[in-house]
Amino acid sequence: LRPISSWSVAEMSKWTAWLRSPVGPTTTHFWGPVANWGFVVAGFADLNKSPDVISENMQVAMCIYSGLFMRFAWMVQPRNYLLLACHISNESIQSLQLSRRVMDMRGETWYDENYFKWIRDRNAKLAAEKAMKALEAPK
Repeated sequence: LRPISSWSVAEMSKWTAWLRSPVGPTTTHFWGPVANWGFVVAGFADLNKSPDVISENMQVAMCIYSGLFMRFAWMVQPRNYLLLACHISNESIQSLQLSRRVMDMRGETWYDENYFKWIRDRNAKLAAEKAMKALEAPK
């Protein structure tokens, strides 16, 4: 990356135009979607958790919420593609979590129970090692 001081006039005008645009970083069209990516990150983080801790009511609410806001992101002028991408991703991960919960309630297993087993085993092993080091540490 070059420093801003070396940018040409055309590059500076593009940068300034984006900063001042209706979807630039000084608007809620930018910061709203940025904040909403937290839902997607949390959904991915929850893939490591057991399906019995998933709230089906919350997953349904999140799916409805993302579905409504996908429509909003498409219809609002100017179109908010960042918000649309965020809610498509959120709808996908929340639907996946809901399907994990439903399968768990029906007594079925989802592939993550075996696929992510090594993650849970690794975390348990690391926690055990940390506890052992804490017990062995001189006082």
